[in-house]
Amino acid sequence: MIYTYTIFSIAYSWAYLWGIEHKVAAPAAEIGASNFFELAVAVAISVFGVTSGAALATVVGVLVEVPVMLSLVWIANRTRKHF
Repeated sequence: MIYTYTIFSIAYSWAYLWGIEHKVAAPAAEIGASNFFELAVAVAISVFGVTSGAALATVVGVLVEVPVMLSLVWIANRTRKHF
């Protein structure tokens, strides 16, 4: 979570300082902060199998990432007026 919020903050702040439009800055910061757990789940299952601990860990990661990313969307929407 710390990583995700930090990367989003850095990317979103730089986009603001560079004068990038909100409609570009918000998605760019979200993509930069994303952990691409979908890819991690696919790789873990294909390499270690469905019943592995690695597959379980990546699925739990997705369950954590979704609310975090939604909170970042909320932040981006609330700060739109500053762009």
